[in-house]
Amino acid sequence: MEQRYQVRSGRRSLAVRTAPTAQIALLEHARSLGCRDDEIMKLGVDAIAWRGAVFRAVPMPPEGSDPAR
Repeated sequence: MEQRYQVRSGRRSLAVRTAPTAQIALLEHARSLGCRDDEIMKLGVDAIAWRGAVFRAVPMPPEGSDPAR
């Protein structure tokens, strides 16, 4: 099942990706920036580093849900 993830660097939101896991969402985002696989350092299931920048994937609530509840 695919889920939406917000890709972040620090407090800054960079993109929203749909993927089966947070790590896949991050890898797809890094590749879209021109990153090669050998340049990526995996920091965990929801974080990678590339050229000194740390990217994290944060799950987003399903579309149509009310986040205020």
